[in-house]
Amino acid sequence: MVLLRPELPTDAAAVRELHRVAFGDHGEVVAGLVDDLRADDRAVGLVAEDAGAVLGHVLLVPGLLDAPRRLVPVYTLSPLAVLPGSQRRGTGSALVRAGLQEMAARGVPVVFLEGDPAFYRRLGFVAGADHGFRRPSLRIPEPAFQAALLPAYEPWMTGTHVYAETFWRHDAVGLRDPDA
Repeated sequence: MVLLRPELPTDAAAVRELHRVAFGDHGEVVAGLVDDLRADDRAVGLVAEDAGAVLGHVLLVPGLLDAPRRLVPVYTLSPLAVLPGSQRRGTGSALVRAGLQEMAARGVPVVFLEGDPAFYRRLGFVAGADHGFRRPSLRIPEPAFQAALLPAYEPWMTGTHVYAETFWRHDAVGLRDPDA
């Protein structure tokens, strides 16, 4: 039986290895990103565990929405990983839902992400542009830029999503054109 729980400091090595394996060729980069993102004490990590083994992880990190009225504290869901042998069993979806519930309980108005619309739309995410949100980088494909509106969201909250500095330092925003 899979248990969802907050990430603990003792999970760091298992979470690092999970991201290394789940992201294949990019695993080392993602694992390093996670290590640096969790240094922010406002970051929220959740793990899925089965029989004491970590088989899934999601991280939600603070960011900003640069709205015309004022800067709005928001969160970014990134990254999400499930061990390859445990995928397609609902673990990733359960982690995302638990993360959104936690953000709603904290009064966060919007959670943003870059990801596959076919997967995330089933979990309550919508195209960011549909609500007046702008991507933090033109390298993010328009369909991949998504937002989940939580109960604290208000219609005046539009503008540009601003990632935490750590994403930029790791060059982990959008897609790089290898031919550029």
